[in-house]
Amino acid sequence: MSIKGFRGELVSLSHDPVEAPYAVRHEADGLLVVEAGHVVARGPYAAVAPRFPGLMVEHLPGLVVPGFIDAHVHYPQLGRIASHGAQLLDWLERHIFPAEKAFADPVHAAAVTEEFLDELLRHGTTSALVFGTVHAASVEAFFAAAEARQLRMICGKVLMDLGPEGLRDTVKEARSESEALIAKWHGRGRLGYAVTPRYALTSTDEQLALAGELLAAYPGVLLHTHLAENTREIAEVAARFTEAVDYLDAYDRFGLVTDRSVFAHGVHLPDRSCARLAETGAGIAVCPSSNFFLGSGMFDFAQAERHGVRLGLGSDIGAGTSLSLLHNGGLAYQAGLPKGYVLDPFRALWLATGGSARLLHIDGEVGMLAEGQEADFVVLDDAATPLMARRTAGASLAERLFALQVLGDDRAVRRTYVLGRCVWDREARHGRA
Repeated sequence: MSIKGFRGELVSLSHDPVEAPYAVRHEADGLLVVEAGHVVARGPYAAVAPRFPGLMVEHLPGLVVPGFIDAHVHYPQLGRIASHGAQLLDWLERHIFPAEKAFADPVHAAAVTEEFLDELLRHGTTSALVFGTVHAASVEAFFAAAEARQLRMICGKVLMDLGPEGLRDTVKEARSESEALIAKWHGRGRLGYAVTPRYALTSTDEQLALAGELLAAYPGVLLHTHLAENTREIAEVAARFTEAVDYLDAYDRFGLVTDRSVFAHGVHLPDRSCARLAETGAGIAVCPSSNFFLGSGMFDFAQAERHGVRLGLGSDIGAGTSLSLLHNGGLAYQAGLPKGYVLDPFRALWLATGGSARLLHIDGEVGMLAEGQEADFVVLDDAATPLMARRTAGASLAERLFALQVLGDDRAVRRTYVLGRCVWDREARHGRA
């Protein structure tokens, strides 16, 4: 089998730095040895290189970090990014639902999938938890393209039997289509499935119960949905689910709050919900760009940290305005400040890599560039623009990471690697695996 070395400045985190110190693993002159797409050795070049005489070594010019992992994104909404006007519910009706109806066409779904995956890799994102549409064809197209590129991706057919015309399924269809997709794609290569009710208001009680049944019947799949994003949404959920003590409880009553549940947003959570999330091991995909763009509010990092809630970072395209998790990390920093929380640059990197991996239950495979993990990584250029070069010259590692977090975007991604293969090179301008 082919074996290759990658020499450069390596940075990753082994765990959430708020849980325990000494999370940062940093080799200023490091060597990553990759065989059959997996990391077989990592450490200082001087210590590791002698173990592999004759090793072919590629120099990586920049800061090498694990591939970014987007914990919440809608691939069918790529073409509706930067759609003007309205908060969440009106925005969905005006912009998103009309666009998603086109994904009944497998050809359209396949074309958008390819564009979306190109964009992810250009932004340094190598794994993601992805919404399809209500159409099974949208998920088929996504999985087929992700498999062809050997990407680690999780996706699911949207369940919404209360959706508008053209975006509505039935409980029977939801069951049969979801089970067929799980049987065909879950665990195939690097792919995984997520049971995906859009949010509480778009499914009947019968369909939410079905989602719970699927989650119980297929213990390897995730639950992926939205939670407490917008105040009007929360009020409407409370009006419908009158016996639920809060929004999270509306899901909990159907068996949808487990250690494999990923809830996007969680902007407006009572302490009871945070305690329940921590108790069950469920977590939140924080989406600061989307929350700012739709005027939803700012995630309370201090509250989540106080309760020990698992967190990851999501772009939430198309309400989010950038697929860059660097950019979203910078916005997460800004979101925390009004509530007195100062997001550390190392924790921001953790949220975009190992934190999202842990939330998605793929931390055994990716997220830390550790020995035995798959070799998905990104080469970052902290001098990608004149301003960044000025800010990072002579700076400490923490300062460089923070500058990337605040000033960085796709321009700072020099190369993206999947299983040790370069699939995006800024200089060569190639973006296909």
